Amino acid sequence: MELKGKNVLVLGGAGLVGLAVCRRILEYGPQRLVLGSLRRDEAEEAVEVLKKGETAAGVRIDAVWGNLFAPQSMAGTNREELLSDPDRRRRLIDDLYGELTDEVFARSQLGRLLLDVRPHVVVDSVNTAGALAYQDAFRSAEGLRDRAAQGEASPEVVERHLATLYLPQLIRHVQVALEGMKRARTRMYVKIGTAGTGGMGLNIPFTHSEERPSRVLLAKAGLAGAHSLLLFLMARTPGAPAVKEVKPTAAVSWKSVGFGPIQRGGRVLRRADSTTPLSLEEAFVKEGEGGEGASSAWVELEDPLEGVYLDSGENGLFSLPEFETLTALGLMEFVTPEEIAENVIREIRGHPTGRDVVAALDGSTLGPTYRAGVLRSAALERMEELERETGVEGVAYEMLGPPRLSKLLFETVLLRRLYGDLDGASKLDPAETAEAALGLLEEDEDLRQRILSVGIPILLPDGRRVLRGPRVNVPPEGEGDGLESHVVDGGWVDLRAENWKRWGRRIRGYRDQLRRRPEVDEGSGGDHDFGDGSGALRPGQLAAWIFRYEDRGERIKR
Repeated sequence: MELKGKNVLVLGGAGLVGLAVCRRILEYGPQRLVLGSLRRDEAEEAVEVLKKGETAAGVRIDAVWGNLFAPQSMAGTNREELLSDPDRRRRLIDDLYGELTDEVFARSQLGRLLLDVRPHVVVDSVNTAGALAYQDAFRSAEGLRDRAAQGEASPEVVERHLATLYLPQLIRHVQVALEGMKRARTRMYVKIGTAGTGGMGLNIPFTHSEERPSRVLLAKAGLAGAHSLLLFLMARTPGAPAVKEVKPTAAVSWKSVGFGPIQRGGRVLRRADSTTPLSLEEAFVKEGEGGEGASSAWVELEDPLEGVYLDSGENGLFSLPEFETLTALGLMEFVTPEEIAENVIREIRGHPTGRDVVAALDGSTLGPTYRAGVLRSAALERMEELERETGVEGVAYEMLGPPRLSKLLFETVLLRRLYGDLDGASKLDPAETAEAALGLLEEDEDLRQRILSVGIPILLPDGRRVLRGPRVNVPPEGEGDGLESHVVDGGWVDLRAENWKRWGRRIRGYRDQLRRRPEVDEGSGGDHDFGDGSGALRPGQLAAWIFRYEDRGERIKR
């Protein structure tokens, strides 16, 4: 893809890799470069650095900031402050665990950012797996169990734990990203991912824990893998941008080398000293647990801890021996941000690098096969033969899902019983079909029982009465008459005239599409399925067409 004249959004652009990517992007003359970061000062400082470069001339460079995993109104709020506020915490949980409605999307920081910038290209260099995993669900779970054992598991304690769970946050993040990029008509999304362990195995010695490896580090690796697979699926979604992921598997370094105060988490690390030796029993007593506690045994000094350091970006400052150990041959070793940026730029511009994880998954997964296609016809023929021999038509057992599939299959069977074939059903009268379908179900107890037994209710033509069995797969939401359109469409056999009117349009569209496609004699340009040239009403075939075209559920990669 050509970058000249395009809008580019770099998430995490103030970081070590993000800044290197921004520098490379500027070389190709984009119209606008938007650099995003968690903190305002970091974003604005990075923009000022970029503007001083020779390649920045003529390019609009803007800074944006805020937490991409939170609603826009909370994007600048410290996480602890957010979770301490009952109203904000509740809204965060609602947006995280509810459906992705237009209202939830509109409140999202990431969603609003994508619509405001409308980027042609998004480069995401945020350490998503690290940002979520280091919230530490393990510690949160331990605290929740302790409070529950004491009878103190209040709504706040439960909600705080729910706000820490990783997968719901990752799933909502990916959902919002996809929806936002579709609405913004983004053409390419490149994720700079992570392996979680810097490419090392489960024997990694750099874990910040007595565990090897720590559970938190494995959670980070697990999230990184889950994110890659979600991106693999995003790339197979109609309307999505082209999706790529570059995943460094070594330590990423470095930003600068210098001498001065050592900072940890943005705060200067101050010198400390011991005032007196303590026994082991005294040394680790917490305040309030008896005695004066251990805090009286040391003093923090005003002077900062200083030294020579290597700034590795988000991983912090390393001493000479630390960097020497980390990057030694046979340990984590390292890769430079410029090398990562070069691979990102080459992928954006359409030059394959062999480093795209999504493409690697595409090339290594096992998809549909020729043998399976041939055997499908044999299986369908045998099942049809058994139905003729037994005189029993199964229709749907509601184990495949969704309930909408069962609804469509049973409604197609009703049409086939009433009209025989596609041509007959295409001429249906909605009001007459409603009454005829009701009469058919009143007479045919086997078909009626098959519908109700698998959890599919039957909405009668008057729209006010319903037949139901012991289970309803898609129940009404709250109080009401159950006529919410998404509930009925999601899993109720609908005998109302308006539904049969829709079926008439649907069948005519299906029939006309079959007639327009190239025939076999004209080459392989058309899709031909088992039995679709007969003019028969085949429930499975028609449901597949609805899922593929009407519901936009078509598979685009094989």
